[in-house]
Amino acid sequence: MSETDPHIHVEQKVMQAGAAFRNMIVSTTGLVPDTPRVVTTGCGLQVPYAMTSPRPESVTCLACREHAHREHLRFADQVERLSRMPGAPIIGDQAAEAAQWARDRAKKFSG
Repeated sequence: MSETDPHIHVEQKVMQAGAAFRNMIVSTTGLVPDTPRVVTTGCGLQVPYAMTSPRPESVTCLACREHAHREHLRFADQVERLSRMPGAPIIGDQAAEAAQWARDRAKKFSG
């Protein structure tokens, strides 16, 4: 962890970061996960959690922005693939909407 790094990063597991994911865990399990003090970022550094953000407009580390871009595109592809499988929990319009959200988010990280 670098004390002189001025950049805002994204967590390495970008799709599992932020309030929306934590809220989903709480609503699913009824348990509130602890916020980590230090996290591994998309660029491979370990930084204080406070120096990360899931919001594209806040991330200043270019390597982290590229990582988040790739992860969102990967998620979109995965949603589409899984939605075509028999018995998929998300199908049709829901899958298309989720994939489009992820692609839009990826675009924000690349721009």
